[in-house]
Amino acid sequence: MALFHPVPSVDVVDETFIAVPPAAVAAAFAPPGSWRDFWPDLTLDVYADRGIQGLRWTVGGALVGTMEVWLEAVLDGTLLHYFLRADLPGDPPARRVRREVRRRQLAAKEIGLGLKMALEAGRPPGVAPALP
Repeated sequence: MALFHPVPSVDVVDETFIAVPPAAVAAAFAPPGSWRDFWPDLTLDVYADRGIQGLRWTVGGALVGTMEVWLEAVLDGTLLHYFLRADLPGDPPARRVRREVRRRQLAAKEIGLGLKMALEAGRPPGVAPALP
C-alpha cells in the first residue's frame, strides 16, 4: 500500500548562476547567523551539511517543512539551487497561501541575486572569475 504525501502549500524552486567557485557560495550560508539574515521568520535546523554542495534544513516558525540550498559546480561558477517545501501553520485561506508563495519566490530570487552581486563584485561581465 502506497502512502499519500500531500504536496506542501509553499513549494518554491529557484536557480541562480553565480560566477564564483562553490566554496565561495557555501561560505555565505555556512555561519548559522547568516540564516537569520536570509530567512528572519524561519527557525532552521540542519539535517544534512553537504559542505561545498550546500545544506538541508528542517524549517519551523512562520512555515513548517524543509529547505535546501544545493550548490552545483557549473562551467566557471556555481549554480545555486534553492528548494523550499513547507506549509503555513494551521489552516490558512487559499488567498493567504498564494500571497505567501509569491513572497517566498521573490525572496528566493532576492537572495540569489544579492549573493551574485556581492560575490561577483568588481568582475566585469564576460570575464572569468578570479581563482582562489
